[in-house]
Amino acid sequence: MSDSEKAFFDRASELIQLANKQNQNTEIKTGEVSASFMYAVARYNAWFGSTSFETKEQMQSKKQEMMDYYMERYKEMLEGNLNDYIERFDHYRQTQK
Repeated sequence: MSDSEKAFFDRASELIQLANKQNQNTEIKTGEVSASFMYAVARYNAWFGSTSFETKEQMQSKKQEMMDYYMERYKEMLEGNLNDYIERFDHYRQTQK
């Protein structure tokens, strides 16, 4: 694994650790943590996307292109992770207890 790939997964792991910490609060449902996580990444990507433009009109003209890009990347990542969990289901479930 390259240094760049390791850094990518380290950043993702930090975010997952935060979500796991929030899941330890018995007053918060896991689905609520997931929804907050999705909102946060959507908000961050909207901000990040805005940094490429000088005007709101420029951003508006690329809105659909940005949405298509982010939705396709998310779909690819979700599918890959779902496949991983299906393939290693018993192992992952054992380690979650």
